[in-house]
Amino acid sequence: MALDVFGARAAHPVLGTADRLTPARAQALLFSRDDLIQAGHTERGLRAPVAENRLIRVRRGRYVHADDWAVLWNDERHLLDVIAAHRNSSSPGLVFWGPSAAVLHGLPLYRWRPLHVHAVVSGARHTRARARLMLHDVTVGPADVTDVDGIRCTVIDRTVLDLLCGASAEVGLSAADAALRAEAVQRHGQNPERAQAWRARMNDRSSRTHVRGIRAARELIDFADGRAQLPGESVSRLQLLRLGYRRVPLQTPVHGPDGEEFWLDFAFPRSRAFGEFDGQGKYRDPRLRGGRHIEDVVLAEKHREDIVRGVTGWRTVRWSTPHIRTADALGARLHAFGIRPPT
Repeated sequence: MALDVFGARAAHPVLGTADRLTPARAQALLFSRDDLIQAGHTERGLRAPVAENRLIRVRRGRYVHADDWAVLWNDERHLLDVIAAHRNSSSPGLVFWGPSAAVLHGLPLYRWRPLHVHAVVSGARHTRARARLMLHDVTVGPADVTDVDGIRCTVIDRTVLDLLCGASAEVGLSAADAALRAEAVQRHGQNPERAQAWRARMNDRSSRTHVRGIRAARELIDFADGRAQLPGESVSRLQLLRLGYRRVPLQTPVHGPDGEEFWLDFAFPRSRAFGEFDGQGKYRDPRLRGGRHIEDVVLAEKHREDIVRGVTGWRTVRWSTPHIRTADALGARLHAFGIRPPT
């Protein structure tokens, strides 16, 4: 029987979870030209589904079903690109670096899908691009190389520092918050000792690094907080900092009358208001909805907000991705609800 990749079908089972796409799951989504030929398809028979966007060509000879591709976030699509590049590579010294290492570690790339896969070749010094593979002239020692599901990349600390130095502050802080969250946060609380150990380790690494952007990277290391649960919350924190808020309380608990426990993203005590980042994925992505209908998600949020207001007397102000594109945009949103930066 031919491999069925052309007809409409339900999403692949590896995507039936709210978790981020892992390298192991991503490898199950990706199939090769040889897989298709061995399953009975012909070279000519592959052209129509690619032209009609029913089959997505990730890299030369590597494909994914369009239904699966459609539900992936940008960084998950880049993960597929990295795995395809790994399968196509004949270089034994290839080490994925920067954003391409980040997606292997499960770190977010806030609103960024790199045009190239980024890597270094052990023992080689050059910067060049070929077939959408960018090889960088940077030094990566053996201690900075690890293996993720059989794919070599820079260790997570080196990867975070490279993003903090070389990517936008939004991307860098989102990755730093995620790395710190994995190391120091349980449920909604951050362990101070583990967080301090992470910062000490990252600051020690940064003190031995002399590249452009290292000063800003050190500031973001100190500002990182693993209690930011989504990249949108990390970027909200960054824009609040730019507006003059130093340390806005994060993940404030509220207990309802029937034993409910809610955690609010941000708190503005002077204004007696909570703040919530409301990404569209919460409502539109079936994986994030956990199988619930959009209406059920909206009603649950309204019920939660009613209880929070009834118990605390505080308002809840919501914002979404368009409001955090700039500090001014978020400031205008908060100002409209009577929330102003500290003087």
